Amino acid sequence: MIPNTDPYNRTFKNLRVSLTDVCNLNCVYCTLGNEDDIVADHRPQKNASFFLNLIVKLHQQLNLETIRLTGGEPLLYRELPQLIQGLNQQNLHQIQMTTNGYLLARQAQALKNAGLKSVNVSLDAIEEDVFFAITKRKNVNKVIAGIDAALNCGLTVKLNAVIMKGINESQILPLLDFAFSKNITIRFLEVMAMGHLYTNTETHFVAQQQILDTIATKYSFTQKDRQLSATANYWQTTCGQTFGIIANESAPFCHDCNRLRLDAKGNIYGCLSNNNPIAITPDLDDFALTQKLQTAMQQKQLFKFTGSSLSMLQIGG
Repeated sequence: MIPNTDPYNRTFKNLRVSLTDVCNLNCVYCTLGNEDDIVADHRPQKNASFFLNLIVKLHQQLNLETIRLTGGEPLLYRELPQLIQGLNQQNLHQIQMTTNGYLLARQAQALKNAGLKSVNVSLDAIEEDVFFAITKRKNVNKVIAGIDAALNCGLTVKLNAVIMKGINESQILPLLDFAFSKNITIRFLEVMAMGHLYTNTETHFVAQQQILDTIATKYSFTQKDRQLSATANYWQTTCGQTFGIIANESAPFCHDCNRLRLDAKGNIYGCLSNNNPIAITPDLDDFALTQKLQTAMQQKQLFKFTGSSLSMLQIGG
């Protein structure tokens, strides 16, 4: 069996690369608010050539379609423009990034110049007090400025918002209105059973239907056809605006998942529901890499996301 297919015809076409396992926010769905998770300049990072060599090696076997740079927080990765530029030089042009946007305003243009195509910005609240409640940081306007900077330099922008009962469910309509005012798509996420929430998502869980019910109090909409391997279901309002919901629990999408993850230490994972790292190195021969990719493929769930004790800081967003 070739490494990019399994008995259910699933493939690895989307590589998500976690460049660092630290972040400058302490979002409550990812951490317990521990200051040790905040960026420290002295923490070691793998250099751009390390990631570039691994990504190229994987691309040679998998013919990847998309590279998504994540973290932790990827804007804290010191060689980010160099890595993006290197990926472009290897004809890996569909380079995307997921970020909390806190530092995006001052970096957007340089990343666009290096070859970044699109950015997903995590914005879980538009009101300052709720933003602080979920991120443990002040100044949501820094994220908004980052979104504006990305749009102004020509990057495609989407918003991601994790909705948590008792914390930020009041933000569904304000976030939707904000996204529509910028003419960008927002996806709402069901909280995931990861890290410290692995066995305790019920307290904060807001299901897809509850999100739809809230939106329906203001907007009329119809569901769009789901794209192959898409993480989100999408709806379109009668005014033509689009929003999505990533519903790991309510509407699992494991059956055609095409994502492979590479963490900040050089380990691959075939699924967020598996916390067993598979180490790879640039000097692996093709046979050995094929074997490791097959192991990663075997990690995939068939029917439903089950979660992991790993934090998203460790495995990548």
